[in-house]
Amino acid sequence: MKTALLFSGQGAQTVGMAKSLFDAYDSVKKLFERADSVLGFKLSEICFEGPASELTKTSVCQPALYVHGMAVLEILRQKGILENLSAALGLSLGELTAHAAAGTYDFETGLKIVAERGRLMQEACDASKGAMASFIGGTPEDVKALCEEFDIDISNLNCPGQIVVSGEADKVAKAVEAAKGGKFKMVVPLKVAGAYHSRLMEPARAAFEEYLKDIDFQIPSIPVFSNVSGEATSDPQTIKSNLVKQIVNTVRWEDCLRNAAKLGIDQFYECGPGGIIANMCKRIDKAIKVCPISEAQDIAQ
Repeated sequence: MKTALLFSGQGAQTVGMAKSLFDAYDSVKKLFERADSVLGFKLSEICFEGPASELTKTSVCQPALYVHGMAVLEILRQKGILENLSAALGLSLGELTAHAAAGTYDFETGLKIVAERGRLMQEACDASKGAMASFIGGTPEDVKALCEEFDIDISNLNCPGQIVVSGEADKVAKAVEAAKGGKFKMVVPLKVAGAYHSRLMEPARAAFEEYLKDIDFQIPSIPVFSNVSGEATSDPQTIKSNLVKQIVNTVRWEDCLRNAAKLGIDQFYECGPGGIIANMCKRIDKAIKVCPISEAQDIAQ
């Protein structure tokens, strides 16, 4: 049986995340201890106790989701559940977790990369007034036309009928208003700190490129799919370049999942909170089998 890993993106975080794993498994306790040491603050306490306002900060939630994903992976490996592991992919931030799972870099290096990415994106959010909105129904062409009209960007092609736009807050608001009563079933402004995967993240992209320059990436042990291209690549420099581009480019999640499924994956495991990716997968292809795992009770004993 071929298996594959899916890792959560920003927005999936919730207070209490990974607490049952921490309580049940010594290996997860050690993972969080290593994370707290690398980061220089108690990530574990914020994950388990909040407040939500602190956990939601880009600079905190990205490391939190990374560590949670790696904790789930640790237990899946420990229990021998990952038979014939054949691919890894993640939504936005989750792509970086997927590379840690595939050995592109080790846990600590990955955590440092994620922490710096989150810090730089938080700075870009604070320096701009950005917003995002989800368009339900309609076509990519419909959304593209709105983006061109209001000078905003498509940030996520998540699944059929769900596309997210990103840009300056007033322009996004105008696009949302213009879309009402039109070709879309629903248009939902998102509660986010800024305009992710848009041109407003350019300062973060440039600084992140400089940060990654001297960090060694290895050839991943399994295919990892890029949000930028929707394809898997094994070349370390291309991987690095794509992770940089991802900060400002459209996330092509539907392409990633469909291309991973072509490998003949029998079972995907979603590693992280919320089951958000599993729900997207149902809309992409109902034949794709996804098992969401967030807490200790989700793991076969």
